[in-house]
Parts: sequence; structure tokens; C-alpha cells
Amino acid sequence: MTIGLTHPFRLFRVLWILTRHGALFPLHTFDAPGWIIWLSRLVETKKEGVLPGKRLADALQSLGPTFIKLGQSLAVRGDLIGDEIADELSALQDALPAFSLSESKLTIARELGFEVEKIFSSFDETPIAAASIAQVHFAVTTEGDEVAVKVLRPGIEDEFRRDIAFFYWLARYLERLFPDLRRLKLLQIVANFEETVALEMNLRLEAAAAAELAENFSNDTDFRVPAVDWDRTGQRVLTLERIDGIPIDETELLQQAGIDPSKVLASSARAFFNQVFRDGFFHADMHPGNMFVDADGVLSPVDFGIMGRLDQKTQNFLADMLIAFLNRDYQKVADVHFAAGYVPANKSPGAFSQACRAIAEPILGKPQNEISIARLLGQLFQVTRTFEMETQPQLLLLQKTMLVAEGVGRKLDPETNIWTLAEPLVEEWVLEHRGLEGRMRTLVTGIGARAERLPDLLETFDQMTDIITADGLRLHPDTIAAFRQKDATSRYWRYGVTFLVILLVASLLAHL
Repeated sequence: MTIGLTHPFRLFRVLWILTRHGALFPLHTFDAPGWIIWLSRLVETKKEGVLPGKRLADALQSLGPTFIKLGQSLAVRGDLIGDEIADELSALQDALPAFSLSESKLTIARELGFEVEKIFSSFDETPIAAASIAQVHFAVTTEGDEVAVKVLRPGIEDEFRRDIAFFYWLARYLERLFPDLRRLKLLQIVANFEETVALEMNLRLEAAAAAELAENFSNDTDFRVPAVDWDRTGQRVLTLERIDGIPIDETELLQQAGIDPSKVLASSARAFFNQVFRDGFFHADMHPGNMFVDADGVLSPVDFGIMGRLDQKTQNFLADMLIAFLNRDYQKVADVHFAAGYVPANKSPGAFSQACRAIAEPILGKPQNEISIARLLGQLFQVTRTFEMETQPQLLLLQKTMLVAEGVGRKLDPETNIWTLAEPLVEEWVLEHRGLEGRMRTLVTGIGARAERLPDLLETFDQMTDIITADGLRLHPDTIAAFRQKDATSRYWRYGVTFLVILLVASLLAHL
């Protein structure tokens, strides 16, 4: 009973804060019924001169750490909330007041089994950064190594679990209230968000991500990942080699240090390409605050809480699509999408090709240094509703990472396009992996994998035969649920009235 009452009260609080910040416009974005949109415009606080995305960012900041992370996740979903809102959410400051030094030391002692003074010869009292999930202190180990120590915020796991339970409830509620929202797969969005943030809150996993990235670049001379101090790392504490360098976007400081920004750009383009295509494992939070350049011009990333993965199929799709777009072969772009199964077979390839041309020509027609492949992909993802394209979370994350990479590239060298540097690498990769030799290699690997699965498939078939023979054919629970769907429609207005009451009360309090 308590849980049942908790979520409506949380909804009430969320609507109240959104109303106070003038941030009820997502109701318009998600095609809510006209009467709800009219009501939201009537009751929300007017914020003249403040952009909608900024109002939403401020509201999410007020709602706490999990909502801040939600805002950052939505920043990659321009297909849901629009590019302008997504861009404004990208600037959402993941910063909260620092927690006390005593709490940091207590967490370290509990997690590692030693008092701070036993394993560090010095430990900075003031954190260098404090975010929604953790904060970072500089320290020196008893062996004399300079390190950065990341400590999880006290109580954040419990707060996250409560918020995630609310998000799941809200997603189900909204899908019942607005059936059209089911196309957005809200439950899947929440599940993906839960997985992402859960990974961020397990600092052992972040350490493993850093170690994997370091291993991938062990033979690269212009990209170096800080080493993990595994003896001083646990689930709630992460200790990494301290990185000294210049933020990658500080071009004047780079030049003063005798470092050529154009060479840094070339190195970053190679590093990005290698992560995406060579390794299928990429740093997905490569903003300037997380990328440093040392005195020798070597790039070093920090903060490995958000990483992306691409399987071979997705890598093939991405390479084929990029080459087709850059060649302005829009029929090929369409063919690649249909072959990958991203667009339903009942849709028109010709119409999709036409839509791709409408998206790409205004972008590819610009001067070389102004072309944004990330913008192109973002607009491509916006046609999902028209062509019923399946959402690809890994590509959305990559697209946002590409957008950041392009922005950094323009600061380093406004006259050079990062994709001019990357295109030959992509073409070489395509020849190696998509040429005849590459396709034969893939075919042989696929046949081998299926051969290994054959005994399991035969056993499964035998089991299915036995079940049908013994018990007859039974309907899946999802099928039964579909028959009940008609009954759910009658509850639509009851949910709507409930939502209306909550919205009205929240708005009244917000204006007090």
C-alpha cells in the first residue's frame, strides 16, 4: 500500500517542480491530448527569455542526482525531444555540493579495509570535482604515486533505486494514459538508463572499462589511458593514475606549450576511429573536461563511467552508411538500412532514400569544414516515426559523442573537418572488412558459430516436440494479454482525470 501511494506523490512533486520552472513543454513534445496541453500552458510559470531546454535542465537539477543523469541521457535522444532541447540538455551541469571529507574517508575505509592514512601519504581535503554520483580527490600513495581517487556519494545507490522504481511506474502509467507513446518504448528507455547508471555506480566496472581501453591502445603512441590502482579500488572507490595536462580545447595554452593543435586533432580523429571501428568500444563522455594533452602532445582521457559498445553488425552498418552518405549515394543509404533490419520491410525504399536526400543535402552542401556528420545522423534518427525505425541506443550514444568530437575539432582547427581526416580510415576499414576477403572471413566465422550451436538447437527442438505432444499447444501470456487490451482502453479517461487532478494541484502550489 505504501509503494502504491509513494509513486503518485513523487509524480505530484515532479509536476510541481516542472511547473515552477516553466518546464511542462515535454507534454507538447510527446503529443499529449489537446486539453492537457492547454491546461499545462495555463498553469505553468512563465519564464520569459529562458530557453525551454534550459528550463528543463534547471528543473532536473532541482529534482536531484538521478534526474540529472536522466537529463544527460535525454541529451542523446534528439529523436525524442528535438535537437534544440537535446543541445541545451547537453549543457546540464552534473555538479552538486561536495560531501564532507569525513564521509569520503569513511567510505574509503569501509570499502578498502584500511584507514586513509594507511594507504595514502597525503589526501587533498577539497575535492577537485563533485558530481551527482561521486567526487574526486587528488592524493599521493604511500609508494609516492600521484593519483586521483573517485568516491561514490553516500546514499546514492538507495536514492537511485527509489527513482528507478518511480520511472518504471511512470513509464507504464504514461503508456496507458497515452497509447501513442508506446512507439517510443518508454520501458526500454528506462531499462537502458537503469543499466547505464548502475554501471556508473559500480566503480570496479569503471576501472575495468579504463583497463580495457588501455589494453586496446597499448601499442598507440599518441593516446594513453591512466593506469588503474587495483589495490586501492573497490565498488565505491576508484583510484587512477593522476593525469597532468592541458584540456584539449585550450588551443592558446597548447600553442604556448609548443603543441600544434592540428596534430592534436589528427591524433584525436585516429583515436576516435580506432575506438569505434577497430575495437567497437568507445569513450562516450569525451567532452573537453575529460580529455587532456600532455607536454609531448599525447592525448589522455579520464572518467570512464560512460562507455559505448558496437558489435560487428553495427560497425558494418555504420561504415557502409557513412561511406554512402559521403558519396551522396542515397539509394545505398536506404539499402543499408533495410538490409540491417532497421527499417521495416513494408516501407518504401524509394521514399526512405528521398528522406535521406532531404536530410543530407543541406548538410553535405556546406563547405568541407562546416559539414557535421553528427548532425546528419541526428536528423536521420528523427525520421523514426515516419518509417517506424527501431531505436538503436548504441548509435544514439555514438551520435552524441560524435557531436562533441566535432565541436572539439573545430576549436582545435576551424579549417579542418574531423571527417576529412577519418574518411580514409573508414574506407580502408571497409576494404578490409567488407571486401571479398573480409566477407569470406565473416562467413567462415558465422558458419563455425552456428555449427557449435547445432546440438543445443536440436535438443531445444526435441523438448518443444515433447511439450506439444504431452500438453498440447498453449497460448503465450503476451497473446492472452493482447485480448485484454480492449478492456484497458476503457480505463483511459480514468487515468486522464487522475493526471489532471495531480497537475492542477501541483500547479496551484507552485504558484503559491
